[in-house]
Amino acid sequence: MKISIGSRGSKLALWQAEWVKAQLLRAGHQVEIQIIRTAGDKLPNIPLTSGRTKGLFIKEIEEALLDGRVDLAVHSMKDLPVEQPQGLGVAAVPERADARDVLISRESRPFTQLAAGARIGTSSLRRSSQLAALRCDVSIVPIRGNVDTRLAKLDRGEFDAIALAAAGLTRLGFASRITQHFTIDEICPAVGQGALAIEIREDAKAIAQAIEPLDHAPSHQAVRAERALLRRLGGGCAVPIAAHATPQDGHLRLLGVVASIDGTRVIRATAHAPVDDAERLGWNVAEDLLKQGAQEILV
Repeated sequence: MKISIGSRGSKLALWQAEWVKAQLLRAGHQVEIQIIRTAGDKLPNIPLTSGRTKGLFIKEIEEALLDGRVDLAVHSMKDLPVEQPQGLGVAAVPERADARDVLISRESRPFTQLAAGARIGTSSLRRSSQLAALRCDVSIVPIRGNVDTRLAKLDRGEFDAIALAAAGLTRLGFASRITQHFTIDEICPAVGQGALAIEIREDAKAIAQAIEPLDHAPSHQAVRAERALLRRLGGGCAVPIAAHATPQDGHLRLLGVVASIDGTRVIRATAHAPVDDAERLGWNVAEDLLKQGAQEILV
C-alpha cells in the first residue's frame, strides 16, 4: 500500500512519525510523511497553561486526515483531546516508552538539593502543581519551546532546572542530560504520557489492517483507563489532572491525581481492575477523586 503519514514538523514529532514509517516500510508498504503546521507551531507564545490549548497541536492534522490528504496521523497521546472528531479514532498504540517526568538541573543537583528560590521551568500546570507540593520554597516558571530551545534556556542560566517528560528526551538522544527521574508517586504523569497515538479514519479498513501489528494491547488498555478518567473529569492539558495506569498480570493499577495550582492541596485515588475493564476503572477512579473534592480544584 501507499500510506501517507501526517505529522508536525518538530524534531520530536518527526522522530515519532519516522518510527512508524520504519515499521510500515518493514512490512512492505510505501510510506511518505507530510509535515503539517499546527496552531501550536504558529503561535509559540501562547502559554500551554492557558485555556486556549485544546487541540493546539492536533486540529490541522485531523483536518488533513478527514479530507483524505493523509491516511494516518501520529500524535503524542498526551496532546490528543479525549473527544475526537466524528469519523476518527485511535487504531493503534505502540508499546509505551518511559512515562515518568524528569529534572535537568544546571549543576546536576537533584530536586531536593536545589537552593531555596531556584527557578524551575515547566510548561505544565500538572508538573508545576506537583513540584510545588513537593517543595514550596522553589519558583515554578512557565517555559515554551521545543526540547532544544528549553535546554538552551537552561544552559544560558535563565533557569536553575527544567522539568520535562523522559520519553521525549530519550527519543531525541538527550537521556544523558537527565539529572533525576521522578517516581510516579512523586509526580504522576500526564494522561497518555510516553505513548504514541496512531489516528485514522474509522472507515479506513485497509489502513487499520496495516497498522494493527503496531498496537501493543497492554499500553493501549492503560491509556484507555487514563483517558476515561480525564473524560469523566472534563479536563485537558490546561488543568492539573494526572493519571497513570500500570499493566501487570492481566490487571491495571490506575493512579489519579488532581492538585491545586499552588500545590497546597493534592487529591489522590488508586484502584485495580482487569485490563478488559479499563474504561470502567478510569471512571471509578475519577469518581473517587470527585468524592474527595476534586471538582472544587477543577472549577
